[in-house]
Amino acid sequence: MTDRLDRARELLAEYPVVDGHNDLPWALREQVNYDLDARDIATDQSAHLHTDIPRLRAGGVGAQFWSVYVRSDMAGDDAVSATLEQIDAVAELLERHPADLRRALTADDMETARSEGRIASLMGAEGGHSIHNSLGTLRALHTLGVRYMTLTHNDNIAWADSATDDPGVGGLSPFGHEVVREMNRTGMLVDLSHVAATTMRDALATSTAPVIFSHSSARAICDHPRNIPDDVLAQLPANGGIAMATFVPKFVLPEAVAWTRAADENMRAQGLHHLDTTERAMKIHAAFEAANPRPMATVATIADHLDHMREVAGIDHIGIGGDYDGTAFLPQGLEDVAGYPNLIAELLGRGWSAADLAKLTWQNAVRVLRAAEDVARDLRTRRSPSHATIEQLDGPAV
Repeated sequence: MTDRLDRARELLAEYPVVDGHNDLPWALREQVNYDLDARDIATDQSAHLHTDIPRLRAGGVGAQFWSVYVRSDMAGDDAVSATLEQIDAVAELLERHPADLRRALTADDMETARSEGRIASLMGAEGGHSIHNSLGTLRALHTLGVRYMTLTHNDNIAWADSATDDPGVGGLSPFGHEVVREMNRTGMLVDLSHVAATTMRDALATSTAPVIFSHSSARAICDHPRNIPDDVLAQLPANGGIAMATFVPKFVLPEAVAWTRAADENMRAQGLHHLDTTERAMKIHAAFEAANPRPMATVATIADHLDHMREVAGIDHIGIGGDYDGTAFLPQGLEDVAGYPNLIAELLGRGWSAADLAKLTWQNAVRVLRAAEDVARDLRTRRSPSHATIEQLDGPAV
């Protein structure tokens, strides 16, 4: 195993991880209201966070999509302004740490960061509630540097169904299809994590650019609605997209689903949101876990998902999206962002080649962003910005 770990680190030095989803900005908001002196990620923050620069370096991370997530119970202009505050937090992180983090807007920027030995920093908005049914707001987020938008989070929105809510519009509404088309025109990646399978299929039918799943695993391995059905994985080669396996135990280990539901209910009984990562919340989680030992996902659990996703979608259409600082629990060996070499070592032990792993960690994600840029460049010669409203396309709200 030591030899495989050494080899994994060598491979990551050449083709580092592009991680599809990290919730550090929200954790900074929740824990210290963006006081970056109180959570200086240039130093060890393992007592508070899954992420800091030394551990990103140790993990071989070369590019990170920072999630500019806001909770789906935030609505309207409150959601928009909170998203802007998240974007501002990422900008402040980049300003404070220029030797380690490099702003990236394009695939070329990612490659430049890699050549400089810096971590390419991109942003993804998590949930269509962040645009408040406004295509102009969508374009503004792209102008500010957001390079993907997850169409929903845990709850339905007016124009798209979530994986973890009751069916609403049955996938995408007409306005939802227009959102996808406008994302293609601007060059913003359509992220299908969190959405219902009906929404996945509708988006794939509409998108002319590759889509991503920024942090989702295989439903055939763990039957959770947050995961990707095989028929959807099988569409990725024709679309050109990428599915980035996540590490959240309740999405990857069947035995963890019921346990996590009980842990979440315990949080709510204490008056806290189940996604809360403040110090008080983490103590409550720890106490619950001490009294109720949890089923433990491992590095092998994640490798099982990647093996299956590779079999169905192909080696060119998979990646990694850990969801660090967005979950209370993580697999053994992947407890923080320093753990990626353990996963690469496991895959080496399963016979994955260096060429396979280069695609998984770096090349696939860069290719997908570049392809989205190419599609957008072409579409902008043929299609003007859309100013359609949800009322025009979907009718008045009921």
